[in-house]
Amino acid sequence: MANIPGYINEKRNIFRLVLLTALFALVFINIYKPFDSASWYPVSDFMFFVYSSLIILTGVLVVIISRIIMYFYSKKSEISYRLYIIWILLEILFMSLFYTIYSVSVKEGADIMLTFKNSIINTTLVLLLPYIALWYYFGWEESNKKLKKIEEGEKQELNPLKSITFRDEKNNLMLSVLLEDLLYIESDENYAVIHYTSNGKTKTYLLRNTLKNLENMLKKTSVGRCHRSYLVNFNRVKVIRRTKEGLMLEIEEPGTPDIPVSKSYQANVSSKFLGNDLPS
Repeated sequence: MANIPGYINEKRNIFRLVLLTALFALVFINIYKPFDSASWYPVSDFMFFVYSSLIILTGVLVVIISRIIMYFYSKKSEISYRLYIIWILLEILFMSLFYTIYSVSVKEGADIMLTFKNSIINTTLVLLLPYIALWYYFGWEESNKKLKKIEEGEKQELNPLKSITFRDEKNNLMLSVLLEDLLYIESDENYAVIHYTSNGKTKTYLLRNTLKNLENMLKKTSVGRCHRSYLVNFNRVKVIRRTKEGLMLEIEEPGTPDIPVSKSYQANVSSKFLGNDLPS
């Protein structure tokens, strides 16, 4: 059976769950006055609020103890949805027993079974309403966190100072260079030759991987395909020149050969470098 999301048992969320449950229970008991609490003490509304606050805090100790146990239990074992539901039912049971014992002790002649039945109903409302609300809120909050991480990750991928890691066909990390230092990558049968600059010098690295795999890895960067045998860092391209052989890319690094552009990749070159259509 599936397990509950990990964020449910984070310390911060446990604290918020206990706090909201206590506040909701306090409002609930002062407005709705369950457990026949209005007859507990012949006092003013303010004093009833004070007394009920102490009673609610005592009852919420059941939730506090339960959640502390659950937190440490989750460190050793996963908590399935079935176990979580059983856990909540036990919280309702023990808190209902507490309020039943208290109600019977302050009101002589109270029907124990009827009081326990009402305690079950009211405690279920007191616990389940904030639990359900927080479950959806925590899920929404977690989704927003993941969305922000994705957006931040995409921004970092477009950052020209981002470090690019190159892995071979077995996914072993082989090389890491700054994107701004990468010049171009050319295919050499089952290998890719990575051309980059380091300390003012042009260097190469022979990587066992396909140009197609590298293209997919770098598709959200300034690196793009211009030829079946070449990937180019368009941030390093200074001129696109038309010759008898076709379009050629001039890279700003001295001593770097011109890179050819095949017709099938002209649209890609236009998108990466010019932002519009290339002249015919």
